[in-house]
Amino acid sequence: MQFTVTDVPERERFEARDESGALAGIVTYQLTGTIIAYTHTEVDPSFEGRGVGSTLARAVMDDARAKGRTVVPICPFLAEWLGKHPDYDDIVVRTTRKVK
Repeated sequence: MQFTVTDVPERERFEARDESGALAGIVTYQLTGTIIAYTHTEVDPSFEGRGVGSTLARAVMDDARAKGRTVVPICPFLAEWLGKHPDYDDIVVRTTRKVK
């Protein structure tokens, strides 16, 4: 099954849809300048186990790279996925410092 991922900036999220246009999953984000924080990944239960999460993760990371953005992976799913894909390490912020 093929999924198409598109950015929907007015809703601050990327959407994955199947060939029929059904919403299969989303990744929400917050964008500040060139920094994008991916906050949540959600896959519709009827699409679980079909690679929607990985398709979304790769698409949002490729989009960030193409736009010269720095990624802050707040979403646990995306953070775990990135642990298995070190080819994105150059655009990912892994730690943050507390501001006093």
